[in-house]
Amino acid sequence: MKKSVIFPLLATGVFSMGLTSCGGGSCPSATLKSDVDSVSYAIGTNFGTGLKSQLATIPGDTVNLKDLIAGFVEGIEGKEKITQEQAQTIIQAYFEKVQKSESDKVMNEGKTFLEENKSKEGVVTTTSGLQYKVNEMGSGVKPTSADKVKVNYTGRHLNGEVFDSTDKHGQPATFGISPADGLIEGWKEGLLLMPVGSKFTFYIPAELAYGERGNRGIQPNEVLVFDIELLDIEKPEPAKKGK
Repeated sequence: MKKSVIFPLLATGVFSMGLTSCGGGSCPSATLKSDVDSVSYAIGTNFGTGLKSQLATIPGDTVNLKDLIAGFVEGIEGKEKITQEQAQTIIQAYFEKVQKSESDKVMNEGKTFLEENKSKEGVVTTTSGLQYKVNEMGSGVKPTSADKVKVNYTGRHLNGEVFDSTDKHGQPATFGISPADGLIEGWKEGLLLMPVGSKFTFYIPAELAYGERGNRGIQPNEVLVFDIELLDIEKPEPAKKGK
């Protein structure tokens, strides 16, 4: 979960996803009999609409609207049952619990997948835990960690959903594969196995991908699948001799 989503919600005292009805007709109903009524309602709808869009991005159980409204009103009236410090602690503890539960679920799903996948025909597992399958073996040379490579790729979650690809960007990608170039470890290792012209599928454990932190669109502890085609290698230019 991103901090940019969490902390605006901390300020509101809301800590879960979605909205349920109050039930039993206990939700307040707008009267709109005066200008003050109307502007009050307008402020409320603006706040509620914005809050709803934030809540929709957060995992966990569905928030109880009756309690949400009670906390909101009591906070305005200064009659809240808990302090702001206690509210912050409750919210943070809830987020951590949900995040850990989701992270553990993703980790277990990944372990199960890799364990089953390693016995499938054509799948090779390296000592690091990287798994790969040769779809087409090229006849060119293999890159070294000093080279830049030109590739086509498609990155997928285990459910098959594509999260990134060169098709999406409209052109092949070119990047270095040295330790300083910032590639995930699974890519660094895997690319060194590929002769130019090859097409491999890599099944990358979380510890060789984005680990416990995850990345944009990548969950913590997530196993990733990449289809990669190595198109070309760019050798580094030789250092110029001094005069």
